[in-house]
Parts: sequence; C-alpha cells; structure tokens
Amino acid sequence: MSKPDISVIILTYNEELHIERCLKNLQPLAKQIFIVDSFSTDNTVQIAESLGAKVFQRPWKNYADQFQWGLDNCPIQTGWVMRMDADEYLEQALIDEIIAKFSSLPDDINGLYLKRKHHFLGRWIKHGDRYPLVLLRIWKTGQAHIENRWMDEHIVLDSGNSLVMAGDFVDDNLNTIEWFIEKHNRYASREMVDIFNQKYQLFERDESIEDAKTGQAKIKRFVKESLYNKLPLFVRPVLYFFYRYFLRFGFLDGAEGFAYHFMQGLWYRCLVDLKCLEAERVLAGAESKEEKIARLVKLTGLKL
Repeated sequence: MSKPDISVIILTYNEELHIERCLKNLQPLAKQIFIVDSFSTDNTVQIAESLGAKVFQRPWKNYADQFQWGLDNCPIQTGWVMRMDADEYLEQALIDEIIAKFSSLPDDINGLYLKRKHHFLGRWIKHGDRYPLVLLRIWKTGQAHIENRWMDEHIVLDSGNSLVMAGDFVDDNLNTIEWFIEKHNRYASREMVDIFNQKYQLFERDESIEDAKTGQAKIKRFVKESLYNKLPLFVRPVLYFFYRYFLRFGFLDGAEGFAYHFMQGLWYRCLVDLKCLEAERVLAGAESKEEKIARLVKLTGLKL
C-alpha cells in the first residue's frame, strides 16, 4: 500500500535525544518531512538530514510564529500536512489506521483529529483529564493555520469538516526533570503574557479557536479564559489540582502521576500566578500599551 499524500513539519532545537525515534516512526507515513530548526548546537540537524528530512534554520520567536513560517515557506508538494513535535511518535495502530483510511476519506473532510497520550517518567498519565487530548494534527494543505498566540496554540481548520481517528499518538519526552522545570518556567512567562493580553488588549488577539464550530480545544479555552482566569490568584491552581487529582482520578496514575499532576497542575499554575503578580507590580503606572509591552519585554526577555 502506498504512502498517504502527507508532508510533516517538525520544529526542533537540540532534539538529538528524540529526533531519530520521531523520524523513523514517520517514515511509513510521510512523503516529505520538513524540519524547521532554531540553530541547534547538538546533532539534531545531522541526524535529521541523514534520515532524509529537509532542514531549514530560522531564529526562534515562539512556536506559533515558527510553525506558521514552516507552513508558508516549506516546499510542500503534498495534498495534506501534519504537525508533529520531535518528542512525539505515533502508535502502530494509528499508523495502520491512517494508511488504511486515507484514500477513502470523504471529499468534505479537510482535517483529522488525533488522540494524544502523555507519558511522564515512563508512565502513561491516563487520568486527571489528561486523556484523550484530541488535537487537529493532519489537514488539507492550505485549509488550516496555527493560532497566533504565545502559549497553548492550536491548529485551526479554516473550512470543511473533520474526523477523529481511533488510534493514539504519544508525547514521551526523555529529558531530565531539570529540563522539565526549565521548560515550564519559560512556558509560565509566555502564558502570563497571554493572560495580560486578554486583560489589557496589548496585541491583536487570535480568536480562531473561539470562533470554531466545536471541539475540545474550544471548550477548554472557554473554561480557561472565562472561568479559570477570573478566579483569585493562587486559589485557582489549588482548585484545579483538586479537580484533576481527586475528581478526575489523577491519584490512579501512581507515584509518577502524583509528580506530574502536582508539578504540571499545581506548581506550574502557581508559577504562572506568581509571574502575573510580579508583572502587575512592574506594569503599575504604565499608561500606554507601548509602555506596558516595553516593560514586559524587559521583564521576560521575550520578543514581544
């Protein structure tokens, strides 16, 4: 059976730990694989090129900016595009399902949603509202874009209908806990910027998900921006952790699950709130949008 007419775009920076696993996993599925690399200093580029990927290099601003550049500039010659991260891979059942169904998709289907499993310290985090995370990951070329946001960006289908595939793909990062903490520290700064943009309208807001017909991402965004973000600082992370760990049975995920739900559901959310508290002090007295943005740039180091 021939490969589906799919090109894959992957963003990388120092991903030598993951990139071989990812690319070999995609080889039965993808006609083209494009890497948009942020000038890695390890062997990421060499490994990717040795496995047949086409590599482009570009300075990093944020995920949305980098991925949209890939959509606009990679020489995609296939009818469909797929988004993958270097630390992800498809389970064999999903690969088989895509190959089997691809040639017979109805004409009005422009997007395919995939279900993500998250692994932490070698364990599938099955509970705590973490599975399934249903994400648009495959779409007809030119029929979708990525949200222009600093954090929690999603691919948004611009037209047509979609299907949810039965199989799963896996997010399984093999880096250390130190790396996990540093990554979430950076994420917290970006999420704080999105929260302050919602509050002060500092930049144009991409509301593509909000305008979508339906979908898990739309519901989660509504809950986050209309309910969670309006709760008091430091109260909301505690309530969220209680919801995930007890009401959504996160305690069934064992010791690794407790570590993950605590760090990602409580510690990280408290870190976001702490950065919001700090930013409010920094922005005190700033009257114009330009002054607020300039102060946030100085505080975070982000290229706002």
